[in-house]
Amino acid sequence: MTFFDANPEHDLLRETVRAWFRQNLPHERIRELEEERKPIPRALWREMGDMGWLGLTTPEEYGGGGAGPTLAAVLMEELGRGWASLGSDWVIVSMVNRLLVNHGSEEQRRRVLPGLISGEIRCAVSLSEPGGGTDLLALRTRATLDGGDWVLRGQKLYTSVMSDNDVIFVLCRTDEPTDGKQARGLSMILVERQEAIRVQKLRLLGMRSAGTSEVWFDEARAPEANLIGARGRGFYHLIGSLDDERIMAAANGLGIAGAAFDEALLYAKQREAFDRPIGQFQAIQHYLADMAIGLEQSRLLTQKAAWLLESGRPCALEACMAKVSVAEMLTTMTDRGMRILAGHGYTDESPMERYFRDGRLQPFSPMSNEMGRNTIGELLGLPRSY
Repeated sequence: MTFFDANPEHDLLRETVRAWFRQNLPHERIRELEEERKPIPRALWREMGDMGWLGLTTPEEYGGGGAGPTLAAVLMEELGRGWASLGSDWVIVSMVNRLLVNHGSEEQRRRVLPGLISGEIRCAVSLSEPGGGTDLLALRTRATLDGGDWVLRGQKLYTSVMSDNDVIFVLCRTDEPTDGKQARGLSMILVERQEAIRVQKLRLLGMRSAGTSEVWFDEARAPEANLIGARGRGFYHLIGSLDDERIMAAANGLGIAGAAFDEALLYAKQREAFDRPIGQFQAIQHYLADMAIGLEQSRLLTQKAAWLLESGRPCALEACMAKVSVAEMLTTMTDRGMRILAGHGYTDESPMERYFRDGRLQPFSPMSNEMGRNTIGELLGLPRSY
């Protein structure tokens, strides 16, 4: 089987997710939630758990679906198509599930995974800091042991799902670096929400229901047993999932782009000017033709990267290419979509306005396209640039 073979399971999942959105989250409902900048409703999150989506790739022995990256990419694309904030939150729970399965203790898996998969527990991953951004090794948040507890002190920025969550997976420094390697000495700790954690929700241009926040840990405490994996190896536990994260980010962007294309195509067929549909004008046809080409190219690249990952083959190069390609395509796609819809697209009566805003995150998340290109260059055998 090759990555471009038709798969009935993929088609069924696409149809199921689209039907779920039509029933639960039409554009008007999403607009209402975003106007109030509310997080994803818990009831909807639990419904996703009931559908099996929150544990799609988690091993069956822990109550998950045991699916691979190719099916996960399909789900992610459809979530992005329906509501990108929802796709963004799904990436977080998927990352945490993978972290626990690969590096957590059996007790941690049995205690936390069922709640994550069912949607009863909402989680955040706290990595970036004000002075670091993409450079995770520059973090200053520290955790020290005190009477059997980790005590955390520090500040984090751009922590998604933080405005409505139960547990936070925090990357922090527990030991001094060794051999000049800043990555050594960083650990991942599971921290329950508590009064010693202060949260300030950020007002974002797009992804308005992702709950992204600035976070302060003012001597927050967590049991020593909440250390995930080996002490001082938290950064290495994380980088093992980078390929998957980049592929899922690309799939989320594909969903936004696909929705924007469909909206623009429909409008071009229905909107009339000078006694004809605007889709009859060559300029509009060229816009839509280029949009269709870019969407298909990026989707094939993303599917190939997911297929390589599922096949156990090296895919770092393709994962970076997919992420960069989708981000560039999405920016152009939503810009062209706005031009086709013109004034109508500039109002929130049309979902194009949301696609345009949400798509602006893609060129710098989860890494910037500039860093993506640096990594591609290095994987092509060029000297490291940073």
